[in-house]
Amino acid sequence: MDLIATLQFLNLNQVPQDWVDAVWDLEFMERKPLDHIIEDEVCASGEKSFRSLIHCLLQHAADQQQPAGRDGPSQGVWVILGENRVSVKSLVAVLSSFILAAKTKGANVQQRVCGLYAASVYLLLLGIPGSIANKVFHEVLLDTCLDLTFHCWPQDSGRKRKKDGLKGSQADSKRSKPQRRDAPEMEIEEEEEEDELHFSGLELTKIRDAIAVLVQSLLRLLQTFSLKDRPQSASNCTQVFSKLLYLEPVLRELTFAVPRDLCELQSVPEMAFHGLKLLCSPRHGEQKESLRRVFHRLLYVILMMSKGHSGKPSLLVPNQAVLTTRDLAVHFVCHLVDELKELALPFLQILLQHICFQMVEKSEYRNHGAQAVGMLTSQMAGMDYAGFIKWLFIFSGHSKMVHRLFSVDVVMVLLTQPERSLEECQDPELARFLPHKFLIQDLLFARRMDESPTVQGHALSCLAQCLELPSLNVTRAVHTLFSATGTQTVLEEELTTGTSSSQKTYQTLPFRTVELSSADGSICDAKENLALLLRRVRDSKTNVRKAALQALVGLLKHGVIPTTRENLETLAERSRDPAVSVKKKALQCLGELLTAKPGCVEVQKAWLLCVVPAVVDSENSVQDKALEVLDQVLLSQVNPYSERRHLDHSERLTWDLLDLLCNECRNLSRYFSRAFTIWSKQNKFTPTFISNLISHTETEHAAGAWLLLSKVVSSVSTVQHGKILEAWDSMVRSHDVDVTNCCHILSVVGDIAAHLNEDTKGRIAADLMSWLKTFSLSLEVISAAMQTLYQVGCSEDIKHTQAFLNQHCGELVSICETYLASIILSANGTQNLNEDLMIKHLHTLGVASLHCPAKVGKRTVLLVESVLTSHSEKLAARQEELPASLPLSQFRENSLPTRIKAHGVITLGKLCLQHEELVQKYLPVFARELEVGTEVAVRNNIVVIMCDLCVRYTNIVDHYIPNISACLRDDEAVIREQTLIMLTNLLQEEFVKWKGSFFFRFMVALVDPVPAIASLCEYCLLHRLLKKNPEMFSQHFIECIFHFNSYNKHTLYNKFPQSEREKVLFSLKGAQHREKRFRIYRFLLEHFTDAQRFNTANKINQTILACFADEELPLDADGAEILSETFNVLSLKELKLQAFSAPAGGAGSEEPEDENVAAMTKAVLQVVQKKVVSQVQKKAFIENTVPLIISLKNLLEQKQSPVLKDLMGYLKVTMQDYRNEVKEFFAGDEQLAAEVEFALKTAEKEREVQEQMENCSVTPDAQMPKAKSSDPRSPAKRVLLPFNFATPQPTRPISALSRLGLTDRRAGPSRQEEQSQSKSLTLGRTAIVKGGVSDRAFSTPKGSNPSLTFNEGLSAIFSDQGTSPSEESSILHVRPNEQTAPGPRRWNVQSPLQQRKASSRV
Repeated sequence: MDLIATLQFLNLNQVPQDWVDAVWDLEFMERKPLDHIIEDEVCASGEKSFRSLIHCLLQHAADQQQPAGRDGPSQGVWVILGENRVSVKSLVAVLSSFILAAKTKGANVQQRVCGLYAASVYLLLLGIPGSIANKVFHEVLLDTCLDLTFHCWPQDSGRKRKKDGLKGSQADSKRSKPQRRDAPEMEIEEEEEEDELHFSGLELTKIRDAIAVLVQSLLRLLQTFSLKDRPQSASNCTQVFSKLLYLEPVLRELTFAVPRDLCELQSVPEMAFHGLKLLCSPRHGEQKESLRRVFHRLLYVILMMSKGHSGKPSLLVPNQAVLTTRDLAVHFVCHLVDELKELALPFLQILLQHICFQMVEKSEYRNHGAQAVGMLTSQMAGMDYAGFIKWLFIFSGHSKMVHRLFSVDVVMVLLTQPERSLEECQDPELARFLPHKFLIQDLLFARRMDESPTVQGHALSCLAQCLELPSLNVTRAVHTLFSATGTQTVLEEELTTGTSSSQKTYQTLPFRTVELSSADGSICDAKENLALLLRRVRDSKTNVRKAALQALVGLLKHGVIPTTRENLETLAERSRDPAVSVKKKALQCLGELLTAKPGCVEVQKAWLLCVVPAVVDSENSVQDKALEVLDQVLLSQVNPYSERRHLDHSERLTWDLLDLLCNECRNLSRYFSRAFTIWSKQNKFTPTFISNLISHTETEHAAGAWLLLSKVVSSVSTVQHGKILEAWDSMVRSHDVDVTNCCHILSVVGDIAAHLNEDTKGRIAADLMSWLKTFSLSLEVISAAMQTLYQVGCSEDIKHTQAFLNQHCGELVSICETYLASIILSANGTQNLNEDLMIKHLHTLGVASLHCPAKVGKRTVLLVESVLTSHSEKLAARQEELPASLPLSQFRENSLPTRIKAHGVITLGKLCLQHEELVQKYLPVFARELEVGTEVAVRNNIVVIMCDLCVRYTNIVDHYIPNISACLRDDEAVIREQTLIMLTNLLQEEFVKWKGSFFFRFMVALVDPVPAIASLCEYCLLHRLLKKNPEMFSQHFIECIFHFNSYNKHTLYNKFPQSEREKVLFSLKGAQHREKRFRIYRFLLEHFTDAQRFNTANKINQTILACFADEELPLDADGAEILSETFNVLSLKELKLQAFSAPAGGAGSEEPEDENVAAMTKAVLQVVQKKVVSQVQKKAFIENTVPLIISLKNLLEQKQSPVLKDLMGYLKVTMQDYRNEVKEFFAGDEQLAAEVEFALKTAEKEREVQEQMENCSVTPDAQMPKAKSSDPRSPAKRVLLPFNFATPQPTRPISALSRLGLTDRRAGPSRQEEQSQSKSLTLGRTAIVKGGVSDRAFSTPKGSNPSLTFNEGLSAIFSDQGTSPSEESSILHVRPNEQTAPGPRRWNVQSPLQQRKASSRV
């Protein structure tokens, strides 16, 4: 093909020489317009002419590479151009005009396509030998050609990615354009971008094809044209190729092999990968530098970030295209490492380290990043892999939370890979990093004590996932943590601290010799680890509790720890957690455990105790979750019974759970009934379900079947009566009846009674009567039978129903009355008394009387009353204590057992429910019995009866509430607990009010000697009563001070009537009860709002301090106690405003990569709120409190009262926040101001001395004071260079490589004979930087001058210092210059004061 002919369309002979010179003079920095006639002619010929020119140049280039033929060597391009007087300078100028035209923003499709083809021509010319001599090369024009792909490709999709990215809290633009712009610029230019041209699919195809030609031309250039001396161009090529990876999807699997012809590369990303591989060849410079450039650009592809020449990288939206490109980049790196071997391995290490260092906090990016790290480490040999794990270990203790978090993700990915053999690593010190055991115990499990709750929770979640991995060694390592037989000696510091603070200063060990433990120090005592995990289940942070639950379930599922009641109760109690997400997590975890261990009875019980009560949870979502789980496990597994079919695991589990509900877990019946009430409204119970249940009533699953039938029959309209009536007849004829089954059958019969005919009803009623008259049934069955009898007799006519009940229940009342008379009125009635029979008659009488009150006569009441009559001797003995109005029984004394009397109380209470006159008569008797009775069961039942009567006869019983509340201080715990529960129920329903001393008596239950009762009281107050009355605590707080100190001289407080007995009973007066009083104060204050705290403090000033200052209250012994207590209350930290005391910025250690706008806004609001509240509190203190304090101080000094000490203590606590404003506050009393300042200084000195004494004490917990560094290169001031692609420098290591064992206790008396100088000193958890030490630490031996550095520019991990993993920067051995071997050392302990004096003398 004739080259000159293909160049004709450019009209080079018509281009003015002046224009050409002007273009070259501008250095191609800006476009000088070409003559529009020439430009129009070129554009008219279009891409066809450019393609012909490109094809011709390719043909000439191919001919020059071929050996000479018959006609001799082919003519070179430059020769042809010269012979035809074609100016190369003009050619380049014209091409640059089209290139720069395509770069403009408003370029149309034709201009873009022509510009791309012109750039391809230029690159092909540049690749022809002789281009340099002919002055074709120009670096600016080359860079413009490289960037042209992104200027020509439409950016509409890029703008969409930006908007999507902003939804992900990412401020920077997400578009992969070469000219990156910051977010403010993009907002300004957004309207301009809206005017950008939109192209059709055909037009986009043309542009894409032109880009592909340009990229192929660039690849051909790189094959022949060396960039060895042009590092900037090589860097630009690397950046262009890395961005081209996102241009279009790759539709086939890439092998990254060198193609025979570039035309085999089908997609632009495939060409880009080939270009990156070409750049790594020796032709383009030193391979190490080329690899560094390529890996640096691929780093951001793997991180799914967009990175320009400068500025912070921005996150890309992780869509399918970005994820696919990331995967290809990882495979490409693996391909390069596989081909270049040792040459690429150091840069692979650096790449891995930068992936870790530049990872962001978002979980999706962390997961993909960890997967990339795992894939890349698979290319490493044993030694390199061990070195990376060693680096990762210290990285896992980095001060930034996201780094520690990501180290856990990486560990989990590495654990999925095959375990490395110890033979792969020749270095025995590095070999210890290869096993999975090290990853689990020293990296993963070590994060359980991290200072960040996020890291703690993530580590615990991953620990649970480890047990799901197929690796036996991983499972064994986790087993070792919780099942080890031996205990290991570890430093106590490491059991209480996960990472040290973010301050970059020294941290030294306590004053004791330490050494590496000979045992595996990573394995803590199994019991201690389990105890720690159980504590994490109760952690204050929600995500930690959730993660700990998952970890605990994992250990239980896989049998690592036993399924003991303690472990299961810990799991189940989280179903009542305050956080909704934790409740749901507990339900999920117990469901998983039940699935894994369906045959374990303890697990079944725990599941029921967790799920069934959740049906009545206050949170609807938790209710729905519990109902869903119960439906899946219990209802959906009920299938028709067949003798030929074996039950599967799910069905067997269903019937086992129902059996437990019938027996050991019967107390859950009320919650279970609530579930069926909800389900019945949803029409869940079909006739098929009922039939399936009935088919099981004669099998071994009968108990569970009758339980479900008793719950569901009432909500369905049609039931097969035959089977149920057959079961009823069988039960009536049977002599051995199971109580639970019998109650359920009675319930079912009662529910279907409305659908039976009269004859059947009559037969059932007769059976019930004959059954009840035998008095052989248990009490539960008697109650169920009476309820069934009532349902059988119910009809639409109320009179007919009452007549039926009067007939049948009246007959039972008459029978019981006759029996009681035979026992009580007979002279020998109590001899050979059948106690159970007597109780059954009393119970039947009470239940039956509720249905037929008209049949209960006076004689019946008197007979029941006589059951409670005490011995005359006992009455005489207590005559002085009994009220004069005591109603004595008209019957003679009896000697009935306590059980009978307890049931007699219940029966009498049921009689009172139907007769108001009986209530008025017997309430004084009940109140008297509560006060002087001796039988626990009787008094307990009286509390129940009186509270039940309060519901129906509120006004009558209200007078006796003080008698009931007095039982909160009863000697018997069971009565205190019963009273607490019953009173809480009445308060919830507002049948009683907080009147008189009732509130303060309730508060006393908070300090009950039985912890369970105190905890129950706290639950009742917070979760049942405070929500109904949020002002309850603040309204009564001040009066608590007077009431609990039995002080009644105030005109307003503590004036309600109480008997002397009640005053003594509820008094907490005296020093012996001080702790109890303040426990109550703290509890109340903890649940105040800030407004309530502020108002309460002001009210205390007005009602207590002001009264003493004005001498309205006498300053006698009792007054001094009240005033002292008031000052102590005002000093409580719980009374301090939370907005003023809470830190504004949150946890300092949490440094997420992405700015959380909501969190920042909250922090700013907290700062503003703190300032406002501080000013308000300061003003109130100056105006209201200071005058009272000055007046009280003068009064107390005048009377020489010991309360003055408490006043000064209060001022010391209060003025801590205003220590620089003391003189301003107390301007009216300079002496007091001076005293307060002196007290504050004294307190501060005492605190410093105390800290120094703790630091200087030779105890396991003692620690050295931190040495201060003045070097500007110290870690506190030095920051990492952001994007220097070298081995990252950790700001400092945190965790120790191995646990340290104590040896002080083994030293014995020989310590005195040791040498005066130390041979070795081990410093744990210390970060030391070059030039950072000026003063010698207390325990550093004299004469030593250690030179410690991290060797800046190299990784602290790969430093050659030290000879073992334990001697790295995290555990530093410091030795004097003249000594080489470690040995024992004599302590050189002296006080800080003496050391400073010695230093000053020097």
